[in-house]
Amino acid sequence: MTAPFDLTDDSVVVIIGTGAGGGVLANELAQKGVSVVALEAGGRYLPQDYINDEWDSFGQLAWLDGRTTSGDWRVANDFSGLPAWIVKAVGGTTTHWAGASLRFQEHEWKARTHYGAVEGANLLDWPIDAAEMAPYYDKAEKKLNVTRTNGNAGLPGNNNYKVFEAGAKKLGYEEVSTGRMAINSANSEDGRMACQQTGFCFQGCKWGAKWSSAYTDIPAGEATGNLEVREKAHVLRIEHNEAGKVTGVVYVDAEGNEQMQMARIVCIAGNSIESPRLLLNSASSMFPDGLANSSGQVGRNYMRHLTGSVYGIFDKPVKMWRGTTMAGIVQDEARHDPSRGFVGGYELETLSLGIPFMAAFLDPGAWGREFTSALDQYENMAGMWIVGEDMPQESNRVTLNTDVTDQYGQPVPNVHYSDHANDVAMRNHAYERGQAIYDAMGATRTLPTPPYPSTHNLGTNRMSEKAQDGVVNRWGQTHDIANLFVSDGSQFTTGAAENPTLTIVALAIRQADRIADEMGKGNI
Repeated sequence: MTAPFDLTDDSVVVIIGTGAGGGVLANELAQKGVSVVALEAGGRYLPQDYINDEWDSFGQLAWLDGRTTSGDWRVANDFSGLPAWIVKAVGGTTTHWAGASLRFQEHEWKARTHYGAVEGANLLDWPIDAAEMAPYYDKAEKKLNVTRTNGNAGLPGNNNYKVFEAGAKKLGYEEVSTGRMAINSANSEDGRMACQQTGFCFQGCKWGAKWSSAYTDIPAGEATGNLEVREKAHVLRIEHNEAGKVTGVVYVDAEGNEQMQMARIVCIAGNSIESPRLLLNSASSMFPDGLANSSGQVGRNYMRHLTGSVYGIFDKPVKMWRGTTMAGIVQDEARHDPSRGFVGGYELETLSLGIPFMAAFLDPGAWGREFTSALDQYENMAGMWIVGEDMPQESNRVTLNTDVTDQYGQPVPNVHYSDHANDVAMRNHAYERGQAIYDAMGATRTLPTPPYPSTHNLGTNRMSEKAQDGVVNRWGQTHDIANLFVSDGSQFTTGAAENPTLTIVALAIRQADRIADEMGKGNI
């Protein structure tokens, strides 16, 4: 049978979300002959639709449904309705991501073992390790056509990178490059062109040079006849039977009508905010605390990476916005070295924002001479972003805010986050190092800036060996319900220092193998 599938077809795998996890999983299963219905809350936009303008693009792509925020993080004050800068569209946040594609280091799979007990942190070892993941990383790097792997050249360095590299090398840093990026450095075999250095990476790549599931995995899956993508399909809840197996998904379609799609298996890939929210909103008399939540861990251990940025102002033009947004990395600080005053490590990566976002994110509300003079120097500015491993904490969590409802009458998610002492120590160290890089190049002024709304949303349905410690097992299968899976970054046990997308893709490829195998054996 080929798509489209009937609402009453209970042989299909229903995947909720089409980003790095859901989009890849949908294609991988479709290629294996599995019937898949993918439900995507947003619309479909392709490179010809993307807008090279920051605010207009934000309006086109961003997830702007109601959310609330609490905790001591800066985002709760300055962006209380926007805790995360993610995408609501086919392809999910792979439309918006910068492309950095880094493998976890070996020790990061076993943070509890390597870091020991950290007071106030809910550290746990992943139930999988680097050796098990290596072949799936290989497949993910091939799929994403990552630079500096499989014979692919690195991307060229723009001015922003050249300042960053020269300063880093003056400080003695050695692991400095334009990084491993899922952006074509040459025309690729699938017909996508090389990077044209346009500089609007966050707004969707108009050339298709940057990998996004929107125009790679999703159409490849659809071409098999085994995948149907329903856009503007907002999922409300997951249904189950008296035996406790999930049976289907209730969603609102593009016309505003409520529909029920039956399912053999359900896989949730809605990001670390929407995925736990969906499990909590699916509570029933059998599962009063939400689906897959016997441990009480659904929504807990929210991580967003230790972030922040540093800008340097120079006496000559840099024009940091020209060229790839984030093709530049210093990896020397990504090691585990507690002598620095914290466990885990961090990456420094080049970053540029256009003037509209710079004005919004530099220091909201701080209009005045200091702020305007910084914007006056925009042409002479260089920028970098900090990406570090933040500590999972049980109290950092996504819950349902029953006082605020969304356009469907459902409670919105509240995202609560407060920094751990380890996060603060790491961020301060990173600010100092970032400023030192620019000072080494003669910066007239350096501007450490606090974290923006989250783009790396992790945890909340974490993987664990024991059912009482998390939500899913080593395959992303929920401990409580055999035919319910989690397929996005919410399954991360800990966050590591690296950008998460490559690992989400590798886990999705691995999960597809497992699901197809278990279906073939009749186990699920």
